[in-house]
Amino acid sequence: MNNLPALPDHEALDCRLPAQQAVPVVVASPHSGSFYPPAFLDQAAVPLAALRRAEDAFVDDLFGAAPALGMPFLAARFPRSYVDANREPYELDPGMFDGPLPRALNHRTTRVAAGLGMIPRVAASGEAIYRGRVPSETIEERLETCWRPYHTALSILLERTYSTFGGALLVDAHSMPSSASNFGTRDRDSRVDIVLGDNHGESCAPDLVACAESWFRARGLRVLRNQPYAGGFTTQCYGRPSLSRHALQIEINRALYMDEARHERLPTIGVFTKLITGFLQEMGSQSVEILLPHRLAAE
Repeated sequence: MNNLPALPDHEALDCRLPAQQAVPVVVASPHSGSFYPPAFLDQAAVPLAALRRAEDAFVDDLFGAAPALGMPFLAARFPRSYVDANREPYELDPGMFDGPLPRALNHRTTRVAAGLGMIPRVAASGEAIYRGRVPSETIEERLETCWRPYHTALSILLERTYSTFGGALLVDAHSMPSSASNFGTRDRDSRVDIVLGDNHGESCAPDLVACAESWFRARGLRVLRNQPYAGGFTTQCYGRPSLSRHALQIEINRALYMDEARHERLPTIGVFTKLITGFLQEMGSQSVEILLPHRLAAE
């Protein structure tokens, strides 16, 4: 563990460490950032309110008890509409840019086709974010100032966890618009409160996913797995269950804790924050029960 690099102290990150890590869990929130660089707003063809609709607003508050529970917590301060940390570094739409492009560009993904690459082309409304083409040097600038610091810090936190415990669980925290939870129906009873994404069984041990699902269902919440969100770059990159490295994405229906139209917390957010704190406590306990015996069995 002493050979691991130090965590970056970077203005783009909100990294909160426990006094002592007690369980093999790291919590991350890549989309709750709300600092919009003035130069970015000057470039934008849509108002700030439209850009903010892409935020996983207040998710960093919901999961903010993680350090007190002995879990490192990492959140991006930059907004998703500026840099999406849950994408590959060069997952980009080449038509957005003016100038020479990196050879490593990956534009053949459904996310890029939808305008939602590492530098998004469209806002949550589907409107173009930029007035015109973006200078191609913006790619490396934003990778260097936002994307790389975030993933460097996340990688270090997970490596420290694995080095200490012999296993690691990443809880990748997100929220979803209430409209995405309706699945084409107005029937309130059909709405989903929580979506658990494990890349269809590829990024997290089934026992851990089952524990998460059971915990939420026992509290009256409606839960789905992998529909419509199975996980993004983060779960694909860091979830390696065969190596005792697990990643579970959690999407929370925003209507449970915020007024989406006003972009404000609901009075119920305190109650829901306590619920998420209880969930983290449960996952901490279950991670010890499920992951650590695997280490002992291998020794």
